[in-house]
Amino acid sequence: MAHPKRRQSHTRTRKRRTHDVAKTPALTRCPNCGSWHVYHTVCNTCGYYRGQIAVEVEE
Repeated sequence: MAHPKRRQSHTRTRKRRTHDVAKTPALTRCPNCGSWHVYHTVCNTCGYYRGQIAVEVEE
């Protein structure tokens, strides 16, 4: 197996790892009920998606 000739500095290691952060999910408000939900998904609270009922939600 190949081995590194020189040790990588902390700066190079940290610069490489800057892209490894977990991104926060893109949230939006539901126009029907006002609760937060993920973009392009059905609202968990009311079951609406793009102004139409997609899922019947039990209360």
